[in-house]
Amino acid sequence: MFTNLMDAVRAAETRNLRLADVALEAEAKDQGRSVADIRAALLRALVVMRGAIERGLVGDLMSNSGLVGGDAAKLRTGPAGPLAGTPFRDVLARALAVQEVNAAMGVIVAAPTAGGAGVLPAVLTGLADAKGLSDDLLVDALATAGLIGAVVAERASLSGAEGGCQAETGAAAGMAAGAATEMLGGTPTQAYHAVALAQQGTLGLVCDPLGGLVELPCVFRNATAAAIALAAIEMALAGVTFAIPADEVIDTMGEIGRAMDVRYRETAGGGLAATPTGRRLARERLVQIKKS
Repeated sequence: MFTNLMDAVRAAETRNLRLADVALEAEAKDQGRSVADIRAALLRALVVMRGAIERGLVGDLMSNSGLVGGDAAKLRTGPAGPLAGTPFRDVLARALAVQEVNAAMGVIVAAPTAGGAGVLPAVLTGLADAKGLSDDLLVDALATAGLIGAVVAERASLSGAEGGCQAETGAAAGMAAGAATEMLGGTPTQAYHAVALAQQGTLGLVCDPLGGLVELPCVFRNATAAAIALAAIEMALAGVTFAIPADEVIDTMGEIGRAMDVRYRETAGGGLAATPTGRRLARERLVQIKKS
């Protein structure tokens, strides 16, 4: 697999291929499996992603702590806001839905992690449904997203404990932005810029879960990251470019993560988790979990 996104872009454009094609070829070679087998595995992941979205949108799930649940359904059926009826609001609802399923111990696809699992399925399926795109294109998009995520893992990190939330929902935003840009007809170079545009908007994002639970603010940051991905997609497809190459943006994320105080790396020692309300809620909910 590639350790440099620009190398993948060059490989694709030199051969007049998509990043998805290059990703599938590389994955098949690395695993000693056929491209058809890789696509079948990605299709199974897509089925699980859709199932999590559908389950979360019902609105009857609650986490054991009681901190999370029902908000995806509010976005789906609640009072009309300025973005009602748009793919944007639908994507936000889907991102929350997946994370509410995760918080309720349901089945999700870690993409790239459980804490950031709502962004990629929300963006890809939301835009595909809005545009009437096929499952084949969605599978291709998952392959592209996997390529991007593998590069992020190699050059920086996908762990909130190592790099803060920029390494989880931030990486997910980059994966979603690049994959969806190509899915919607963008070139590999446009997808590359989409990754940079998304990840630059999440640099420095801390991981500060209340009580150490992957609930607050994690669930809602997935919706925020999905919104950042949508902004990046819109800009990239319009021809907007980012001056700093995506690989250097990813390297910067890794550098920031290594320099980040341990309080802001999933320890619940700082950030929102350390606010008076955050500490009170954590105490109350952890007691409730122990009782249950």
